[in-house]
Amino acid sequence: MQQQRVAIVTGASRGIGAAVAQQLARDGLAVIVNYARGRAEAEQVVATIEREGGRALAVQADIGEPAGTSTLFDAAEQAFGGADVLVNNAGTMKLGTLAEVEDADFDRQVALNLGGVFRGMREASRRLRDGGRIVSFSSSVVGLYQPGYGVYAATKAAVEAMTHILAKELGPRGITVNAVAPGPVETQFFIEGKSDDQIRAIAGMNPFKRLGQPEDIARVVAFLASPQAGWINGQVIRANGGVI
Repeated sequence: MQQQRVAIVTGASRGIGAAVAQQLARDGLAVIVNYARGRAEAEQVVATIEREGGRALAVQADIGEPAGTSTLFDAAEQAFGGADVLVNNAGTMKLGTLAEVEDADFDRQVALNLGGVFRGMREASRRLRDGGRIVSFSSSVVGLYQPGYGVYAATKAAVEAMTHILAKELGPRGITVNAVAPGPVETQFFIEGKSDDQIRAIAGMNPFKRLGQPEDIARVVAFLASPQAGWINGQVIRANGGVI
């Protein structure tokens, strides 16, 4: 009997992360659903997966802290026997011009968006089974250079650089390393703090004149995490409806 593949999805209690966890479960993977504070939401994601016949476990860990990702690999090994896929989704964004950014906001974005992904990649390099998949999240703002996104875009550009390099380092083990760079996606993370006029303007930037949906991104991640994507490596997929 073929061993069930196992995925760890960080920041999976809502939004894109929740959609990714549910899509991977539909594709037959057991899933570690990570959350930092949204326990009830993470447990709801698990309940949805289990109702559809899948296997999942909600695990609390702050990915911005040094021990965060190792906790998730420990849980995957204890509950499901190991891990084959890591999706580095957890992140935070605090907009502001470079002149306005406070040290605390800079430090938190670097700790979670960059430090969390780095430690996830490092842990996966050590503990992911051969033939596995690492999918991290960048952002299409890396190529848009919009005012106010300086620190956030910088952390995501660093994720892209590490993706290209780690793909070469893990190639001998058959592990692929890719990134997905979404454009604007209709989630609480994106909507918060924006007016209706701002949202309409942003939605109009792509040829389809709509915001992306979490499921649009989840399907891209699920493909990169699948056995069918074994020849795609070291790439950044700009899933943004054509905005750039």
